Amino acid sequence: MYYGLGYDPTIILVLIGAALSLIASAKVKTTFNKYSKVRAASGMTGAEAARRILDSQGLYDVQVGHVAGNLTDHYNPSTKIVNLSDATYASTSVAAIGVAAHECGHAKQHAVQYFPLNFRSALVPVANIGSKAAIPIILLGCFLSMNQTLIQIGIWAFSLAVLFQIVTLPVEFNASSRALVLLEENGILGSNEVGQTRKVLSAAAMTYVAAAAASILQLLRLILIFGGGRRRN
Repeated sequence: MYYGLGYDPTIILVLIGAALSLIASAKVKTTFNKYSKVRAASGMTGAEAARRILDSQGLYDVQVGHVAGNLTDHYNPSTKIVNLSDATYASTSVAAIGVAAHECGHAKQHAVQYFPLNFRSALVPVANIGSKAAIPIILLGCFLSMNQTLIQIGIWAFSLAVLFQIVTLPVEFNASSRALVLLEENGILGSNEVGQTRKVLSAAAMTYVAAAAASILQLLRLILIFGGGRRRN
């Protein structure tokens, strides 16, 4: 009955998701900033650490590149380049080295055909379509006298974007686990430094958890509002 009065109680789900994302984002920024001031005893830069890790795994065909921005680090499987941001590439901090190692973890996943990574890559096209088209399709369905077919198509499209967020979690956690092992095995960081790096990577992982939670809550909201084929009065 609240919908007819212009009050949507499900908006609380969106607010919870937004709050989780803001908290996770603030946490990763403060943690990275804290440990970006801690210089690694090895004196290696993020780029140097990445190169050593890649070589240790026989990934000689993977390059280490430099991209503009702050924490825009990523691995591009199509070009086989570990791209390190301004905050990582030339920095000798334990935070920078940890982030660089994490991206090398993705390169290793790619090399061994890690299934969650391959599955996520396969989902990219449909997830992009789902995230962009879902809400317009649902709104069109509402505009066309609550056309339930269009509304359900929109919800299913959004579900694909949510699935992408969920599949991303094991990919990111696994890359961090690989990174921590490789950093210690290659003597790039000491045990105490690995502990500090673990805090940075754990904080970064929480941003993906928050994003997945926010997407799930948004999907739940859509189901509560439009699910079951019932028109809200």
